[in-house]
Amino acid sequence: MAALDESRAPERSVLRVAVRALLTTLADRAPGRSVEVRVPPYGAVQCVPGPRHTRGTPPNTVEMDPETWLALATGRLEWTQAVTEGRVRASGTRADLSPYLPLELE
Repeated sequence: MAALDESRAPERSVLRVAVRALLTTLADRAPGRSVEVRVPPYGAVQCVPGPRHTRGTPPNTVEMDPETWLALATGRLEWTQAVTEGRVRASGTRADLSPYLPLELE
């Protein structure tokens, strides 16, 4: 995150590891399969309690770029601001991740 805080692009390998680790943390803290969170090209998880989706495109999806995900997950960016600015594309009645963000890192 230091590179992002300094407006520098982090190394791809570092970005990939950070995105995947934080997606895994989200899935652990909000277990379920009703929302698919996508951070291309590095990963996607299903999370949030509720009806399970099994085929095709899930009705509840959240997608964003890696930098936005890291900022949200670490509390550097608020959910409502990210959605308002169009940095997050969220669809479906369960696609609001604000109750789960930022992720408290241990």
